[in-house]
Amino acid sequence: MANGHEQNEHHWAPRAMPASLLAPEVVSKWRKRAIAMAVVTAAASLTAFGGTHEGRNHLLRAYLMGYMLCFGFAGGGLALLMLQYVTGGKWGLLIRRPLEAMSRTLPLVAALFIPIAIFWKHLYKWAEFPTQADVAAGLAAHKLSLEDALALNAKRPMLSPEHVGIITVVVFAVLLLFMYLLNRWSLERDNDPEANTQASYEKWRRRFENLSGPGILIYVLLLTAGAISWVMSLDVSWSSSVWGFQFLVGQGYAVLALSILTVIKLSDHQPMKTFLRKTEQHDLGKLAFAFVMLNIYLAFAAFLIIWSGNLPDEIPWYLSRIHGGWWTVCTADVVFHWALPFCLLLSRDIKRNKAKMVWLAGFMLLARAVDMFWLIEPNFSDAAGNLHILHNHGILAYISVPLSVVALWAAYYLTQLKARPLMPTNDPHVEEILEPEHAH
Repeated sequence: MANGHEQNEHHWAPRAMPASLLAPEVVSKWRKRAIAMAVVTAAASLTAFGGTHEGRNHLLRAYLMGYMLCFGFAGGGLALLMLQYVTGGKWGLLIRRPLEAMSRTLPLVAALFIPIAIFWKHLYKWAEFPTQADVAAGLAAHKLSLEDALALNAKRPMLSPEHVGIITVVVFAVLLLFMYLLNRWSLERDNDPEANTQASYEKWRRRFENLSGPGILIYVLLLTAGAISWVMSLDVSWSSSVWGFQFLVGQGYAVLALSILTVIKLSDHQPMKTFLRKTEQHDLGKLAFAFVMLNIYLAFAAFLIIWSGNLPDEIPWYLSRIHGGWWTVCTADVVFHWALPFCLLLSRDIKRNKAKMVWLAGFMLLARAVDMFWLIEPNFSDAAGNLHILHNHGILAYISVPLSVVALWAAYYLTQLKARPLMPTNDPHVEEILEPEHAH
């Protein structure tokens, strides 16, 4: 009986904190692969598509697609980090360092906007026709429809090179400030002389909440302005009142998928092997399921409102995305981006299975890329013929160019992930997460 009692005590004993909280060396291998992928795909893209005017147009459009994916990871990572500080909970403790690493890629994402600013005359009509005289000349030369001309003149207070430039600078200036404060405070919190005391916990909880609460609202406003300027204005005559929220939820969808993929792959090695329990993995899967449902709801609600209204200035946006070969892309977007993740994440067993969640998280990231392609490419007048690969190889740039941009971003993300310990230490949930799985 005594031996059994001793074994039982040992069975229920909390796990020991790992000797080192630094990222394992395998992260360096992942980073090298990402750099190699970025270089190879960039070289292949420039060689294959850079020699013709049409090819260069495809390069620029595909670059915008890759850029918006990276902005979603960086900005969405910052937003989810602030959400975690406001809500608390053990689920956020596991992904806090990955979210911080995502947020610290914002300087790179800001720099990656420069090519878009240099060449945006080839993307946006408001940049090609910046003045009322330019619009009149474009209308006379049949380069603009009457509807686009009227929209350009009406929306010039927001959509002009000067105003979009100011919006972009403001967006990144504010986000970089939030990023700096949250990341600096995170290190100061762990190095607090009163660490692991109730007074320290309360002090830092209040500080993070006081910034993150208003910060989430500010982020929503800035994201809305940025998403309208960078993506929705590709079709200058169309508008949507839920556009910013669609991007916000889509970012949460992708960031959670990347976070789950990161922590599960890291859990093959210490220190994450000690910290990741099925309980928290299940919680992350449930949160991802919530974002999938929100994604479905907002996208369908926007479609339903426009379909029921049946207004001539609204329905062309959808018509251009369902006619011809685009119906196939639209169907794939609905099935892969929404239906399959929704059905699979209903399963408790899948959410608690590491191998299956790795595949599902990777699938969700691919589906997000398909959705971004569906949002961006049909805005251009020649998009209808671009899906025929045998006649237009330039459409393949939507694979190679985003892969290059995202691989470059991933290499920097992994660099930032290695820069700090993978687990914060001055947090009351650390002790809870070290408890045995069956203790709950």
